[in-house]
Amino acid sequence: MKLTQILTNHIETAVQQLFGIAIERVEFQLTRKEFEGDITMVLFPLLKQIKGNPAEMGTKIGDYLVANAPEVVRFNVVSGFLNLVVSDNYYLSFFNQIKSNNTFGFVTPTATEKAVMVEYSSPNTNKPLHLGHVRNNLLGYSVAEIIKASGKKVYKTQIINDRGIHICKSMLAWQKFGEGQTPETTQLKGDKLVGNFYVKFDQEYKAQIHELIAKGFSEEDAKKQAPIILEAQEMLRKWEAGDAEVVALWKKMNQWVYDGFAETYTNLGVDFDSYYYESNTYLLGKEVVQFGLEKGIFEKDPDGSVWIDLTADGLDRKIVLRSDGTAVYMTQDIGTAIQRVKDFPNVGGMVYTVGNEQDYHFKVLFLILKKLGFDWAENLYHLSYGMVELPSGKMKSREGTVVDADDLMTEMTETAGKIATELGKLDGYSETEKAQLFKTIGLGALKYYILKVDPKKQILFNPEESVDFAGNTGPFIQYTYARIQSILRKSDFSLMQDITEIVLHEKEKELLKQLELFPEVIQNAAHNHSPALIANYTYDLVKEYNSFYQSVSILGETDLLTKVFRVQLSQKVGQTIKSSFKLLGIDVPERM
Repeated sequence: MKLTQILTNHIETAVQQLFGIAIERVEFQLTRKEFEGDITMVLFPLLKQIKGNPAEMGTKIGDYLVANAPEVVRFNVVSGFLNLVVSDNYYLSFFNQIKSNNTFGFVTPTATEKAVMVEYSSPNTNKPLHLGHVRNNLLGYSVAEIIKASGKKVYKTQIINDRGIHICKSMLAWQKFGEGQTPETTQLKGDKLVGNFYVKFDQEYKAQIHELIAKGFSEEDAKKQAPIILEAQEMLRKWEAGDAEVVALWKKMNQWVYDGFAETYTNLGVDFDSYYYESNTYLLGKEVVQFGLEKGIFEKDPDGSVWIDLTADGLDRKIVLRSDGTAVYMTQDIGTAIQRVKDFPNVGGMVYTVGNEQDYHFKVLFLILKKLGFDWAENLYHLSYGMVELPSGKMKSREGTVVDADDLMTEMTETAGKIATELGKLDGYSETEKAQLFKTIGLGALKYYILKVDPKKQILFNPEESVDFAGNTGPFIQYTYARIQSILRKSDFSLMQDITEIVLHEKEKELLKQLELFPEVIQNAAHNHSPALIANYTYDLVKEYNSFYQSVSILGETDLLTKVFRVQLSQKVGQTIKSSFKLLGIDVPERM
């Protein structure tokens, strides 16, 4: 049982016996550093039920706890706060319970627990993944892992945008300028090859616009009449009509991209349980429109288009079917959500990892699904996130100025290697071991830098800063983990025994208090869909450990029981760092 629950039970009994009332709630907070204590009861809420001096009230409750609660050894009252000093025995008992539990903080899902589907990545098949996709993938993957650790079954999915005019632009440019190039003949990843032709299309399109304007066309007309855009639109019409040649080209080039994506996902360390393709889902939802019309949820305009009026809900009027009977993105998303629950019947909620420019879209989507009567629609969440920018500014994929995800990972690995080499921490490493270490540090730096920030905030990404071996960075935390492994390798005794008869050092107690928070942090991170809570908890744990490391002797301790306990405590901190980083998709090196 958690300390707060144990103390709540004691305090409820104390208030009943001392004041003859049932307490409504007990509020705790961490004791401020300038006062003695481990946990503080806030007395002010009690004043609504008990009239009197809060200091006198706190003293009475404190005396009761010292006499009747074995967890409390002494107390002090400061204004309306009762600061409680918790016994060493409580913390030692807690530690002996968790020290051999490698899944401490993780909850196993029950058979009846509804699953959550987490969607992330969802790229277009006309270009490689870029820095924005990196944040999307890292957030989605980490949130999925955190929700899983909190005790729910999780399915990871994505919807691939593999149709539309943007896809045809790459296809047409390859047809016109590709000269039969393939990933094999060019030695390029397939997604990069296709992305190059997307850029080539844009260059040709701009050149044709310029020519038409020179001939007297307005800019607006030039954009509409440029021959290459008309050809792309014709290719799209042929695709939608099922033209064999166009469909064959579409399948071939998309496969190049999928192969390239798979390599990037593997290097980034993310995975998926299912895939949805827009080419298969874009007609989904049309039958739901008829259902909505029959129920009076949707309304048909004179021109035959179908709408939903959400003005009473503070939104606006939204089209769900065009007058020519074609679906819009909203219709498709409605149908895809319904299809996913058909495919995975135990899904009771979904998380959509999509940038904040789509905030309004998801408000509308979730509201429509609720109005259609789906109970799982109450458990839909838009994991909205801010843009990732570089010191040089925004990225534009059609102009070829994006930060390619593969190039970024390579750069991070090289930067980590350069810094580690300068620090001289590589004695005894083979070249293979160095390469693996640099990748672990570089990708850890990238992931941690992105995930430590609240998802809703914009990020200015600085690669050099992220690989710093000091401060709130991935490498700093990885280095502490490696330091702990070094201590464990040097210890020459069994760590199996329970330690019950030692007096805890202040730094040991602080470290145990930090460890005790881990299960609650996982639950809060899952509830708030925020890997930042895990990242910053881990940083706080590492700071606390380093303070402990600097303040006490570990392997040099002369008292055997104390030495064994400190090594055990170090081992548990290491396990918790590893568990936390696993939730963030980050590896930890055994030595650095």
